[in-house]
Amino acid sequence: MTLTGRFVLLVALGVVPIVLLGDTSTRALAVLAGWLLLALTLGSIDLALAASPRRLTLARVLPSRVRLGEEVTSELYLRNDGPRRLRGIVRDGWQPSAGAGNNRTAVTLPPGERRLVELTLVPTRRGERTASHVTVRSMGPLGLWARQATLIAPAQIRVLPPFHSRKHLPSRISRLKELDGRTSVLVRGQGTEFDSLREYVRGDDVRSIDWRATARRNDVVVRTWRPERDRRIVIVIDTGRTSAARVADEPRLDTAFEAALLLAALASRAGDRVDFLAWDRRVRARVQGASGAELLSRMVDGMALIEPELIEMDWTALPGQIRGITGQHALVVLLTPMDAPGASTGLLSVLGQLTSRHTVLVASVTDPTVAGLTRSRGTREDVYRAASAERTLLDATRVAAAVRQLGADVVTGAPDELPPALADRYIALKAAGRL
Repeated sequence: MTLTGRFVLLVALGVVPIVLLGDTSTRALAVLAGWLLLALTLGSIDLALAASPRRLTLARVLPSRVRLGEEVTSELYLRNDGPRRLRGIVRDGWQPSAGAGNNRTAVTLPPGERRLVELTLVPTRRGERTASHVTVRSMGPLGLWARQATLIAPAQIRVLPPFHSRKHLPSRISRLKELDGRTSVLVRGQGTEFDSLREYVRGDDVRSIDWRATARRNDVVVRTWRPERDRRIVIVIDTGRTSAARVADEPRLDTAFEAALLLAALASRAGDRVDFLAWDRRVRARVQGASGAELLSRMVDGMALIEPELIEMDWTALPGQIRGITGQHALVVLLTPMDAPGASTGLLSVLGQLTSRHTVLVASVTDPTVAGLTRSRGTREDVYRAASAERTLLDATRVAAAVRQLGADVVTGAPDELPPALADRYIALKAAGRL
């Protein structure tokens, strides 16, 4: 049972004459007591006439997944199985990060009928967003007292990474098509493999003529070539404590997800096999043996539930994890911070093992505000900040140089620049035949 503002106002009306007239006699107090008794009687009658919210039957219709930042509509169906008309307010109990906004809806539900309550959700965090209950407040005909009940109505929606970097995918696919020869003449070179035979066309390179096939067909036949396909790409994301740092109002981990999704989509379109591993001291997510739409679907499902762990990354176990994924030569992409020499000691200790068997590419997000601090020298505080920023940049440069010295390649960039930069480096490695 709950009291409404209308009941409080009704009670207050009985006090107003006494306050204004200053009459505190026994008669005035008796009138006040009678007024209170009348208000309580009206409230009791109102409560008795209110429909029972426990006679409602609830049903939900909700998509299972949505991308972070996108809108989704939650549909809640109410059916009144009681004998009285229900007038009241329905509150859908979504957790705050589901982005439910104003989740209170006024409803009028006659006996035996059904109503739909729609609620727009705009999630603000990845992961499983849930609602465990629905609270219904049923008002009486006078609106003085109300019945209230909390009904169990579980709901769940998985919020996936937004994949903003997909806007770069069409231009990179176009570059792959040019590399693959769909929009240019196929020529033999480093990073290509035999594709097929076709008839000679004026202008073709005579060095591409296949003389044995020409003799068999009694017509001039040339070989065509295409970039290497069916190569192995292993994407590893560091989910340790350093991935929790925020750069440009976004966790490093989310930037790594954007870069990994763009690279996976691009490599899958190029015909390469992509495997994904999220690791700190245990496997947080793993995707193997998938391609095309299934690959991205499984990757975003795995990423949705990952949050940075406040523990150190176990680099010593990583080579064994990669051997468990593939025993062949592969392009291993490590998405991990490279800010300070001390924090990168574990990475540097295992790079030699990885580069001896694989082509290794280390990608790291950089903070664009650090470079801006180096240019401000107006006051003494600015000079100190600039010196600290310069030291940070020097440390990152030292780590990158050490990574290159161990045989790995390095890609760095701001959060909005790293995904396309990583995709461009993949295309360059593919064109050079280094996969």
